Amino acid sequence: MSREVVPSLIGPEVVNQLAHDIAEAAPYLSELDGATGDGDHGINMTKGFSLAASRVDASSNLSACLDVLSGTLIDDVGGAMGPLYGVFFEALAAEASGHEWIDAATFAAMLESAVRAVLEIGGATLGDKTLADVLIPSLDDVSTRLAAGDPFDEILVSMSATAEQSRDATKDLVARLGRASRVAERSRGHIDAGAASCAVILQSLAVTLRRRLTVQPQI
Repeated sequence: MSREVVPSLIGPEVVNQLAHDIAEAAPYLSELDGATGDGDHGINMTKGFSLAASRVDASSNLSACLDVLSGTLIDDVGGAMGPLYGVFFEALAAEASGHEWIDAATFAAMLESAVRAVLEIGGATLGDKTLADVLIPSLDDVSTRLAAGDPFDEILVSMSATAEQSRDATKDLVARLGRASRVAERSRGHIDAGAASCAVILQSLAVTLRRRLTVQPQI
């Protein structure tokens, strides 16, 4: 028997890819944010992820690199999204700690812990028009496919698709939390900026992990 795994030394690559993908999506994220907020989401996110990419040690493992990213987002981004994404990556880092290889079960545990941390600090739930509307369906999809015994690669592909679909579905929701809730009904018809950046993050993680997947024999 064998299993698909990713080496934990992928950490710098993960953070660099995240920084690249966030920067590329920045104009779109700020445009979305401008419809219901201050229009600076893409700028702030790019600042945090770029700083983190400049701070990670090239020889560090995944857990250590995600810890750097977490601290940077909390300390240097601030606002509402800094702490939310900070605890997200902090929880990912904690679950990855001690693992030389990341398999599908480990990744699912990482994502579950991270989603739980975000929901606890943010207080959002499904339908509030926040990043929770991407995180919850994406986690459900990963958990369901893991239970079905799907290969890691297929789990990551499906998670990416679910994140994108869930992001787009926020367009029809009315914001009940965060800055967008201040415009209430006028938030309908716009994709939530937090949901959009969350989709970018999950898809970026999937890209890097899939690129480094290898098959490891099981004894």
